[in-house]
Amino acid sequence: MGEHNHEHHHDHTQGANKKALTISLILIASFMIVEVIGGVLTNSLALLSDAGHMFSDAVSLAVALAAFKMGEKAADSSRTFGYRRFEILAAVFNGVTLIIIAVFIIIEAAGRFVNPPEVATTGMLIIAVLGLIVNVIVAKILMSGDTHDNLNMKGALLHVLGDLLGSVAAIIAALSIMIVGWGFMDPLASVIVAVLIAISGFRITRQSLNILMEGVPENIDVDTVLSKINGLDGIEDAHHLHVWSISSGMNALSVHVVVNGTLNVHETQRIIQSIEAEMKEEHIDHVTVQVECKHHNHDDDILCS
Repeated sequence: MGEHNHEHHHDHTQGANKKALTISLILIASFMIVEVIGGVLTNSLALLSDAGHMFSDAVSLAVALAAFKMGEKAADSSRTFGYRRFEILAAVFNGVTLIIIAVFIIIEAAGRFVNPPEVATTGMLIIAVLGLIVNVIVAKILMSGDTHDNLNMKGALLHVLGDLLGSVAAIIAALSIMIVGWGFMDPLASVIVAVLIAISGFRITRQSLNILMEGVPENIDVDTVLSKINGLDGIEDAHHLHVWSISSGMNALSVHVVVNGTLNVHETQRIIQSIEAEMKEEHIDHVTVQVECKHHNHDDDILCS
């Protein structure tokens, strides 16, 4: 029953996530087009870089949606974990795209510092303010989804928050050109946006690569896991421990435990259940335990050498 509830809750959050992503994607994609046209007409790099950021937002939202769609495909005999890992491949693509966009903006800005072109500031200001409003709405919508555990939802929200800052930078740039005549504020704002884009790109790429490398999830400490297992009644030793993520928020563990050779199946089953219960507290839902007596033929390394 508990498992069923968990599944139901999972489906419900996925539904909320998908709805939030769909609405956000439509809003962001529409406004991105407005910003591109506005950036070209007003000759503002700050607006164009914000549009570049919005483009990457739109991509990250579309990718997150595609990942949910792919992830829903049930596990089959050729993909026993289902298609959940697809969203991590998507997240890597997303992170790398961000870094590339950031580099292009910085190169373009460098030229503009040397000789700042004329910028039509009123148009720039209006569009930047509208951009800010759109981003605030989208951030609110996304926060109604599960942005805590899901890498793609988190990625999408980070993009939008970065984008929001981009709009603020463009507003400040427009105002300072209008009031003080500082032409350099336009490329400066775009560089600030580019740095924000690069940071979130780097972060998403790092987390995704950790999952692809079967690394230990960031919120799990192997020593704690091991001491919890070793501390359970009936366990004499534990070795060959692996902890990894199948996809974001979906963690797995496998371990060999040595128990007293005289225990029967029912007694060892109770030990396995106590391991599973302890691991659930550590956010690990997929647990595989190999039970052995002390005459096992493995080396006693905690990790496989």
